Amino acid sequence: MILNRTVKIGDKIIGDGQPVFVIAEIGINHNGSVDIAKKMIEGAAFAGCDAVKFQKRTPELCVPKDQWNIERDTPWGRMTYIEYRHRMEFTKEQFAEIVNFCNQKNILWFASCWDEDAVDFIEEFDPGLYKIASASLTDAGLLLKHVSLDKPVILSTGMSTMEEIECAADLLGTQNLLMAHATSSYPCKNEELNLKMIKTLREKFPEVPIGYSGHEVGLSPSWAAVALGASFIERHITLDRAMWGTDQAASVEIIGFMRLVSNIRDIEKALGDGVKKVYDSEIQPKKKLRRVDSLKEIYSEAV
Repeated sequence: MILNRTVKIGDKIIGDGQPVFVIAEIGINHNGSVDIAKKMIEGAAFAGCDAVKFQKRTPELCVPKDQWNIERDTPWGRMTYIEYRHRMEFTKEQFAEIVNFCNQKNILWFASCWDEDAVDFIEEFDPGLYKIASASLTDAGLLLKHVSLDKPVILSTGMSTMEEIECAADLLGTQNLLMAHATSSYPCKNEELNLKMIKTLREKFPEVPIGYSGHEVGLSPSWAAVALGASFIERHITLDRAMWGTDQAASVEIIGFMRLVSNIRDIEKALGDGVKKVYDSEIQPKKKLRRVDSLKEIYSEAV
């Protein structure tokens, strides 16, 4: 039986037999600036990405209380950690401006919500897709919140055991589920990327589109992920890897994203369909170079 390993997101279909869905994760690389976020959105659209992704947190729920008043140096001066986390979050008015800008640029957007209140915040803007971050894979309450929305969701699998992944998939159900192989270190060492997990997840969850969320330096592992069967690729985007922020070093600048997307499209063409054929372009070389026209007749006589 051939399973339909596809999920529809707006006017896009993600899964086997479809173009690789490329996601530029803005995450928190905007550093709380709507203008920087817009530049990243514009850059992602220019590079040919299908979607941009944000992160949304309710600081009081996501930051342990014993860390609230720890002071740290930031680009905006010295402040407590809870103040910093609020500084990084967009208001509803700001997010509405960002969503409108994505619509103008004709690029899909979605978010990973780190708590249930954050889901309520994002749901007011009616995204067609959500993501559950690797850190939230074991948060049953958050997973059930997504189940109640009945919308497609990407489950990221970094820092998780196979048993935890299976439990999360059972809780979410597989009808609207996509799954991203990931390793949650920033940047990630090549020897810890374990790209063959893409094939393992494809075999374990035959009805689920499997993708890759990469945090490595460079682009070649992401291209390899496509060759291994990834239906979608997610990489962090930045205007400059030297910008302030913990995710910037594992991010890809806009010119790099252009190369990433362009080469993914070349790889898609090169992979073909796995059915052996003689191409029209081979006919003339065949006539010129092959000394014996048919092996079949000689083989038949020999046996």
